[in-house]
Amino acid sequence: MKIAETYSHLNGLEFLLVHQPRLWKEIEKVIVSVDAEACRTKVSKEKTMKGRLLCSPIAMNSFFSKLLRAHGWQESRVSYWVTKDEKLIRKTLSMPADEQKKEIKAAGRTPIFSYNQTDFVKARVAVEVQFGKYSFVAYDLFVKHLAFYVGDRIDVGIEILPMKSLQSQMSSGVAYYESELYNVVRQGRGVPAVPLVIVGIEA
Repeated sequence: MKIAETYSHLNGLEFLLVHQPRLWKEIEKVIVSVDAEACRTKVSKEKTMKGRLLCSPIAMNSFFSKLLRAHGWQESRVSYWVTKDEKLIRKTLSMPADEQKKEIKAAGRTPIFSYNQTDFVKARVAVEVQFGKYSFVAYDLFVKHLAFYVGDRIDVGIEILPMKSLQSQMSSGVAYYESELYNVVRQGRGVPAVPLVIVGIEA
């Protein structure tokens, strides 16, 4: 695989190049090491591509996971407590999880445990490799990365997506770089409020 395009949101890429250049080189190395042809294991059942050998999202995810884990990238979680009271949520949002629970209980509300999980975190940088449906990318960009950033667990998030040229060789419904770039740009310069690098890859 290779990097075809990158989009730096709120100077995410610039931050990496200045503060974490070794990690960015590591990401580049991992992407180049993924063998696209070895991932071409899925026989299409769709009418327009019936019998065609497609890139398997599962195989691609497996490749990325193995390579990133070998470089020390680990899963991480951010836990928090929620309730139905909007004012109480605003009050407890920036508190540590145990304090959130106490504050919600003290207000006479029921605290509900929740968490956000990201697959690869290292040295305050989070990576999501996304070969899933469109909705998963929106969740990554507008919820996961943001939660880790607001929780002071990361400084920047990286989202790896297929370019349309690669997505067209995969099963239908997979999100792709050009479309997700449009979605982010459409929100305006400050949304989501977390530095990001959106990476488009191709075979």
